[in-house]
Amino acid sequence: MLDMELYKKVIEELSPTLLYLILYFQGEPYLHPHFFELVHFASERKIYTATSTNAHYLDDENARKTVESGLDRLVISIDGTTQDTYESYRIGGKLEKVIEGTKRVIEWKKKLKSKTPHILFQFLVVKPNEHQIDDVRKLAKELGVDELGLKTAQIYDYKNGNPLIPSIDKFSRYAKNPDGTYRIKSDLDNGCWKMWHSAVMTQSGEVVPCCFDKDAKHGMGSVVEDSFSAVWNGKKYQGFRQALLKSRKSIDICTNCTEGVKIWG
Repeated sequence: MLDMELYKKVIEELSPTLLYLILYFQGEPYLHPHFFELVHFASERKIYTATSTNAHYLDDENARKTVESGLDRLVISIDGTTQDTYESYRIGGKLEKVIEGTKRVIEWKKKLKSKTPHILFQFLVVKPNEHQIDDVRKLAKELGVDELGLKTAQIYDYKNGNPLIPSIDKFSRYAKNPDGTYRIKSDLDNGCWKMWHSAVMTQSGEVVPCCFDKDAKHGMGSVVEDSFSAVWNGKKYQGFRQALLKSRKSIDICTNCTEGVKIWG
């Protein structure tokens, strides 16, 4: 779990310039015992806060605390409108918990007369659930969420086809080649705005280039040992940026990246 003191140190350093803080990376944020304190600490410093959840931990107390924390944006993953379809992608998940958790946050927003968090229903479109797109639109309207997002899915083993690749082209990040193999729709041009505008910090304090470095293989430095500024302006980060400008296709985490691809339908 991310250490609170380390987190506060980094936020204090970045608060004069940090605009948007995303509080999740390869995990369920509500499992952090001090999650609401993390949100509140940033919110007090006028930093826009967002998180994404499977909504399985949104009991009544957590729903209330979510609204009270000052969280600006809450992404709730709902990848199916029936239990069978939902759990085919969210293994072991319970659709009922997602719906009930969503209702609780909406109810507490009303009780506390709060405009936040903005609730986004995120429907990750894959072949097993693409037939439920109209159903999730109807469900989102019935529940009263603020927004529904139909998002394309990143698929790891896509080159020889994959049962998760949607048949609806607009919801696929991948295009079929004449020989039957698949390629990512992005041209992978040399350049990426994220290298100069954002970064990801893991729970151990390691800074990595972006969220596509899911296994933190490209560590740029640690905020445990240095300031964020020292890492951001360090030789390792500068070298990575130059390598990306020279040949983005040669960097492993960039080869399945959405930069340059429409990801919301």
